[in-house]
This record gives sequence, C-alpha cells and structure tokens, in this order.
Amino acid sequence: MDADVIVVGAGLAGLVATNELIQAGKRVALVDQENAANLGGQAFWSFGGLFLVNSPEQRRLGVRDGFDLAWRDWRGSAGWDRLDGPLPEDEWAVRWARAYVEFAAGEKRDWLRRHGIKLTPMVGWAERGGGQAFGHGNSVPRFHVAWGTGTGVSEPFAQRAREAAGGGLLTFHYRRRVDELLVEGGRVTGVAGAILTPDDAGRGAPSSREVVGGYTLKAQAVVLATGGIGGDHDLVRRFWPDRLGAPPRNMITGVPAYVDGRMLDIAGAAGARLVNRDRMWHYVEGVRNWSPIWPRHAIRILPGPSAMWFDALGRRLPFPALPGYDTVATLRHLRTTPDLAEHDHSWFIVTQKILEKEFALSGSEQNGDITNRRVLGLLRSRLGKGAPPEVEAFKRHGADFVVADTLETLVGRMNALTEQPLLDAALIRGQIEDRDAQMANPFTKDLQVMGIHNSRRALGDRLARTATPHRILDPRAGPLIGVKLHVLTRKSLGGLQTDLSGRVLTSSGAALEGLFAAGEAAGFGGGGMHGYNALEGTFLGGCIFSGRAAGRALAGMV
Repeated sequence: MDADVIVVGAGLAGLVATNELIQAGKRVALVDQENAANLGGQAFWSFGGLFLVNSPEQRRLGVRDGFDLAWRDWRGSAGWDRLDGPLPEDEWAVRWARAYVEFAAGEKRDWLRRHGIKLTPMVGWAERGGGQAFGHGNSVPRFHVAWGTGTGVSEPFAQRAREAAGGGLLTFHYRRRVDELLVEGGRVTGVAGAILTPDDAGRGAPSSREVVGGYTLKAQAVVLATGGIGGDHDLVRRFWPDRLGAPPRNMITGVPAYVDGRMLDIAGAAGARLVNRDRMWHYVEGVRNWSPIWPRHAIRILPGPSAMWFDALGRRLPFPALPGYDTVATLRHLRTTPDLAEHDHSWFIVTQKILEKEFALSGSEQNGDITNRRVLGLLRSRLGKGAPPEVEAFKRHGADFVVADTLETLVGRMNALTEQPLLDAALIRGQIEDRDAQMANPFTKDLQVMGIHNSRRALGDRLARTATPHRILDPRAGPLIGVKLHVLTRKSLGGLQTDLSGRVLTSSGAALEGLFAAGEAAGFGGGGMHGYNALEGTFLGGCIFSGRAAGRALAGMV
C-alpha cells in the first residue's frame, strides 16, 4: 500500500477530506494533475461566500432566520422531482440537503472558526428568488463572505496539508493524471494514470498535457474530489437540458481549464452511478476578463437590484429575470424565447451611481480589500464614494463595457459591440422612462422597483449593496454605462451518487467498496443536493460538508 487513502483532487473538498484523515493519523496520497501552485483548486478563486443560518452576523443586521425557514427555502428551490420508482436519483440528494441545512444552522460557524476561517460583517442577499413564498430563493440574506475571500477558505486547509507533508503523513503527487480506477474483487484499490511533464505555469493558467510516463498507486480507499465539467464546453453542451433551450454557441468560462469532468466517466466505467447530470448552474452576468488567466476567462458581476436588464433585442427582461433574483429562470428565458435563441448575450444599463454601490465582481483577485483583509480599505471601497478599483478597471478596460453621457450615444456604442446593430435607442428610452416614472414615491407597481425598496429595508444591503433609488436618466447619477453580458459556465449540480458517508453507490444502490466522493464531483453530496437551483454560498459549504463527511467516515474505517 502506498497510503491508507488516496485523495484525487487538491481543491477544497479534497483538502477537507485530507484534513480529517491526517487528524486521525492516516497516511494520505494527494493526487492532482496540476502543479503545487494550484493547491486549493477553484475555491481559491472564489468570492468566499458561505451559506449560514441564524448567525450572529445576521442577527446584528436585524435578520430573523432559522432552520425551518431555511429548509423551506431549500426545498422550494431544489424542486426535486426524481423521487419515484426504484433507486430514485434524488433519494440521497434530499437526505444530504437536509443534513447540510442542519449543519449550516448548527455547528458550521463554530467549525469554520476552529479551522481558521473568519467572516466579514457582510451578509448578502443572493438569489432572492422567483417571487413566491414557497419557491426558489432565500427569504432573508444568508450569503456570508469570508475574510480573505476564497483564499481565506481554502488556505487554512492547504497549509495543514503542507504541514502534514512535512511530517510524513501526506505525500503530494502533482502532475499525475488519473486515467483508471483499479478494481479488484469488486473493490476500488487504487488509481493508475499518466505522469505529465513538469510545468511551472502559474495558478489557474493552462498547463501542458504532454505525457512522460505512467504510475500506479494503491490504498485501502480512494476519494474523488475532482470537481465538475465547467471548463469543458463540449461536456456542458452534451448534458445541456432541453428545458433550458439550446446551449449558447459562444460561452465564457468561470473556472480554470483543469475543471474538465474527466473523472466522472472514469468512475462510471468502474461501476459508479452518475445521476442528475442535466442539472447545472451557469451564470448569465458574465463579462470577459480584460486580464485573463485561463482560456475565455470570465468574471461574474454580482449585481445589486437596480440595474436595468435588456435582452439582445433591447427589451427589458420580465420578472423574475431580474438582477439577483433567479439565475436559472433568467437563463431559461434567454435561451427559450424564440427570437432570442440565436443571440448569446444580454445587456445591463446602469448609472455610475449604481455601478459604484451595487457592482461586485466574483473572484478573490477581484476583491483586493477583502482578500487582503484590509478593514479600512473595505470601508472605503464598499461604504465610501466611488466604485471599488477592480470595478473601475473593468469599466475602463473591459471589452464588454461602454460609457456615455447620453442614452443615444450609449446605445450606439452598445451596437458597436455586436455583429449587427440590434438595439433601438427609442425603444430603450421608452422603457427606461417608464421605469423612471415609478421613482417619485417609496411605493410602486413596478416589481423591480419594489425589490429595490425591499432591499433598502435590509440594513446590510442598504449600507453596501443597494444604491439610493434614482432615475436612470438623471444626469446627476451619470454617466450611463452599458455592459454586454455572456453566459458563464460554472457548476455541475449532479454527479456521483453517494450515501451520507460519502460512499459512491452503484446502479444497484449498493456501495462501490473502497470508493468515496466529495464536492462538485458528488453533486456536492448525494449526486445533487441542490436540486435544480442553488441558494448561493452553498458551493464552498457543500465542498466542506461533503469532504468532511467522507474524511470522517474513512478515518473510522481504514
């Protein structure tokens, strides 16, 4: 045996599983196809959002929350509908989801603090939902941001792994691609694959796939924590569901190229059951990174509630396809509306005042104040005048941003970003003027304006995420900014079906002995604990919870 357990994937889920194992004194072989610079995986690049329920941070902002409300929101969002017949695909997903919400409402915050993860006072209100009491969306703000953003979540576990390697309990096997799971007598006993040529590419950058040799590793068990399919657009299109219409011809990419989904089919060939592969989570507020790291590098705009959103033909999107409300509903609208299917983009139109207060960018590298834990910098950039410097940089340099003092000039510059001039300035002006006419009172019949006033009633959103209500065409709020938005590939919501210990199941419902899975490869638990929709802040938390479960189970078994 080369180790007690082999963990494949050095991202957050794999590191958390490894942490549980080394705390129990187990020997771990950590295998990853990238180099040491990529320790921490996708989590390193994230905004660091964590879903928590009834936290002190919520209570300080006057938010009343609890397990019952959160579980109601989760069930309404998930919409599980594969619960009938023998071995239903959603059977374990529901169990995982309930266990996770219990964790988020219970020991999660203390567990995070014990492992070196601290939270900012910010609690955001991501995915407000579809406008029904029981349906998709958070009833209250639950999006807690870690100090250090994604680096503040992944680095404590990465550092423990480095220390364990120094102490002899952990062996890193970088630049090792897994091509096969070894199965003996119905039990997974190891991995085999290719040794890739050494490559000193920086974190997230593409690396060579030249093969210079082969290898085999043996252990009592294997944990797959290899992520989803977001870096491979062909795989995204392969599993794109009919309910979301036709996949875009052109997409941009919210994850590094190594998020290739290879291990899912490899595990399937070894007997693992894959479920809910048609459920996926892609954002519709993607912009091209003006300083890219990986191919087609995308950044997501995390919008507040005030941006006006128009389709490719210049029509205002209908409720609930509003900024910050319902990601999947917006994607469905843009991909299934007959005269929009041939277009792969939509538009934000905002004022400088909205951009300054409401635009945040996904990614640790796009939030230097929080990533570097600069308290005064955070106060200046989020509560003071002016936009965060990263947002201003996109306004100046981003290929998808245009700026003008008048609407007609703005629309002309927006049209210059597409092959054909699809936008009519008079049509857009009429819709903006209709919206602006609703801004004179603190009440309105416009659902988006209602949402703005609702957001202003939440203290955290009023302070840091929602601009004072104003007319888009008020010159004092300008200049005007148009942003071309693309579909950004991100997360797989299905994957390897697992029981609550993280054991991978077969098509018969039995455990595939010796094989465990965690994180996105397992649909964040059970092969799909999010169902059809995510409540945001649940991806990092899902990696943590499923990695912890697999590591703890194995610590007591091997």
